[in-house]
Amino acid sequence: MSDQVPSQTPTELPFRILGETTDLLAIDKPPFLLVHPSKPGGPVTLWDRLRELLAYEIAGGGQVSLINRLDRETSGIVLVAKNAAAARSCAMAMARGEIAKEYLALVVGWPEGDVWDVREPILRLGEVQHSRIWLKRAVHPEGAPSHTSFRVVERIRHPLHGRLALIHCTPHTGRTHQIRVHLAHSGYPVVGDKIYGPSEDCYLEFIETGWSRGLEERLMLPRHALHSCSLSVTLEGAKHRWQSPLPEDLQRFLR
Repeated sequence: MSDQVPSQTPTELPFRILGETTDLLAIDKPPFLLVHPSKPGGPVTLWDRLRELLAYEIAGGGQVSLINRLDRETSGIVLVAKNAAAARSCAMAMARGEIAKEYLALVVGWPEGDVWDVREPILRLGEVQHSRIWLKRAVHPEGAPSHTSFRVVERIRHPLHGRLALIHCTPHTGRTHQIRVHLAHSGYPVVGDKIYGPSEDCYLEFIETGWSRGLEERLMLPRHALHSCSLSVTLEGAKHRWQSPLPEDLQRFLR
């Protein structure tokens, strides 16, 4: 696979291209862009735009396969396979734990130590008790094994919001909402997290009314401050790694 980094990203694309090979495409997804269609007639998604971008490859028998998926509010790196063989290779690498992902998160509070691990099982909360939010996850002994490593990058005294911290997160397993659940379980919820932040009422209110001044006062940001900053994989003996810096909206919030 020969690396071919485009000289510039077409202005009409709602994302930035980080790198491209014959078989793979790494893009930098902005927050609020839905990754995959959830229902007919819904908003334009990352997958729709990728099919437009890779129309030539698709016409020649290629495809668009999203190797990793990010929540709508999460920003950062999404890896795309451009053909079936590459998609298979990536799926096998992921099953072997050979795709390494790293994240940055802004959290409320200052952790006691600079480095810690969380090895707590996670399940969908509604499986064991009543939950007003169907997709909410929780630490529970009956859940699937889950492991995340955390490291403090910076401790911040925000002029409006007090003590915040920038945390480097390495998920060793791939459970839904894993980083957000493990950070909240540690006592340091992600800034802007409507489900695992100050109250799940924030999520229910947002679904009912949309973003509001009241929610801004409680959550600080209109999206959870989680960013996929690094992704690496070795395929056919070649190692590929892509990196994405902290996005502008989070930098602006810190300034």
